[in-house]
Formats: sequence, C-alpha cells, structure tokens
Amino acid sequence: MKKNQKYAVLLLRVALAAGFSSAVSSRLGLWGTQSSGWKNFLVYTEQVNSFLPKNWIPTIAIVSTILETLFALLLLIGYQTKFSAVGAAILTFGFALAMTYSFGIKEPLDYSVFTFSMAAFLLSTVEKYHWSLDEILSKNKTN
Repeated sequence: MKKNQKYAVLLLRVALAAGFSSAVSSRLGLWGTQSSGWKNFLVYTEQVNSFLPKNWIPTIAIVSTILETLFALLLLIGYQTKFSAVGAAILTFGFALAMTYSFGIKEPLDYSVFTFSMAAFLLSTVEKYHWSLDEILSKNKTN
C-alpha cells in the first residue's frame, strides 16, 4: 500500500468515527445548544421508521445509539476494523433505505447517507489497517 493510501485509510476511519460520534453526542446533549436531544431523536427515529410499529421506536433508538457508539470507538482505535466497517456499512445502509422509504430519495442523498455507508464498505475491503490496534496486535502475534 502506498503511503498516501495509508493516510487515506486512516482519515477514512477517523471521519467515519467522527460522524457516528457527532450524531450520538447530539442526541445525548453533548453538543450543548446545538444538540438535538434524546426526545427529538425519538421523534426523528419514528419518522424515519414510519413503516414500523410505534412501540419498536425506543428499542431501535437505543440499539442504534449503542451500535453507533461501538462502531465509532472501534473505528477510531482501529480494533476489529473490518468487522466494524462492515457493521457500520450495514447500519447506515439500513438507515438510508428507511429514509428513502419514509421521505423519498432526496433526503438520504442530501445527508450523504449512501456515501457514508459505501465509504464504510470500502474501508472493509482494505487488507491491512496501518496505525491501528489491529496492526499492533498482528505484529505481536508474529513475534
């Protein structure tokens, strides 16, 4: 892998982690006045998942928040990166499909949800993750 490709993969990991972290931080009120807050997130989750029973919404909101937090942390430190990238891609692709069903194609395109998902899929195809915990652990196994 060329040096500039190594940097690109690192930056992709960080960008995906930042995207998940920002969304979770907003719904948990960590962005202060710019936060959406949990109640607004529940309302939005219901709108996005308009095809599901209303009583599923809190569970979907909690599970998606846990998964987004997990993927953000794993991608940031580069641990189980391939698994995390695939999980992130599937989660965001499901979100993009739900948005498309509930709002039409424009909203997921405007918010680059398909792009985010495909970037995660692309990250999952990388053979070696430089500057990652995965790399450190693989070096320790070979020594």
